[in-house]
Amino acid sequence: MLDSTDFFDILDTTRAMRRLKPDPVPDELIVRILRAGLHAPNSGNTQTWKFLVIKDIEIKKKVQVFYKRALDEIVGPRYANATTPPGATQDGYHRQHTAVEYLTDHYHEAPVWIVPCIDHGDGAPNRSSGASIYPAVQNMLLAARALGLGSTLTTRYLLHEKEAEAALGLPKGVHSYAILPIGYPMGNFGPVGRGELADFVYQDSWGQKFDAIT
Repeated sequence: MLDSTDFFDILDTTRAMRRLKPDPVPDELIVRILRAGLHAPNSGNTQTWKFLVIKDIEIKKKVQVFYKRALDEIVGPRYANATTPPGATQDGYHRQHTAVEYLTDHYHEAPVWIVPCIDHGDGAPNRSSGASIYPAVQNMLLAARALGLGSTLTTRYLLHEKEAEAALGLPKGVHSYAILPIGYPMGNFGPVGRGELADFVYQDSWGQKFDAIT
């Protein structure tokens, strides 16, 4: 069902695609992805979001420096010492780490970045801020998948937030919440690796299983 347009098939096969071809992506497809983001829910329909499209490779190279620094300093050692996640094999988790390293080295080569932001004005981000931008991010990831494009939600650059956002040229009061590198995938879409639903869902009290899940 990898070529299906059924919504649930798309949900089930929207993998993080970290190996992307440098081939150009038509602007009309990017516009469709952005429009999907614009249709997402947000707090009070205030629509304080902004979407920065980055094609300039020099800008991407500047941000890639901080993306790689975060891997070398923090994320790489974390991967090396982490246990295999639920629903994944040790070999699969190793391949994931290899793909993460590949994306890090080729981050700037993704033909298009979409940077979802919120204009906070004189305010400051808080725990609820993501509710007004991450639904748009998920809409855009699903739209990219439906169009045969690969992407993944990247936030590692935020470990060097000030430097990376300065490289992105964001004005005062505007904060980014992710970078979505978008391109045609080198690999194939397929089922995502996750644990069993019953292991993550409780009913009425913490630790009590949900009766509907067998």
